[in-house]
Amino acid sequence: MSDAQHARGTVGYLMEMGALKRGKRFSWWIAGVKDPETIAEHSFRTAVIGSVFAMMEGADPGRVALLCTFHDTQETRVGDIPWIGRRYLTAAKNEDVTRDQVADAHPKVAAGIQAVVDEYETGDSIEVLVAHDADKLECMIQGLEYLEQGYRNAREWVDSTRAKLKTPSAIALADAAQNMSSVEWQRTYLR
Repeated sequence: MSDAQHARGTVGYLMEMGALKRGKRFSWWIAGVKDPETIAEHSFRTAVIGSVFAMMEGADPGRVALLCTFHDTQETRVGDIPWIGRRYLTAAKNEDVTRDQVADAHPKVAAGIQAVVDEYETGDSIEVLVAHDADKLECMIQGLEYLEQGYRNAREWVDSTRAKLKTPSAIALADAAQNMSSVEWQRTYLR
């Protein structure tokens, strides 16, 4: 492939990632949320949460943010399959979807993105553990925000994701989140 073809393939991947800004998180529809967050919104806050966790746990914040940023990028092709849907569907592994997504990208880009996704899916480092907890905590916090908006069915997501947290920092932040409103942070600036 020529440099121009690799550039075009890389831009194609970047444009595909833009679809994450439009793709809604399907599970929240099951909870009755009329206009749920997008996959990109989820991934952004997951990366921020992951960076914070990494600092608390002594892991590499940049590495965790990278893992979190790419953890759901495959959903441009397979969608956000809810847990109940996984009972009936067999989706390709995220590593395989990523391989197809970056097939025409610059070789260094393809190898780099593939390595990040492979690490997130199969790694066992502290960074991977923190990234997985960040994904769960983001879901829990989003659920708490939906509860405040009157979506009572979000309680199931809050409780089930809270129960899956593993790191001490994630558990401590989850406990704090359950005792704080989503806009309480504003009080700091109103003093």
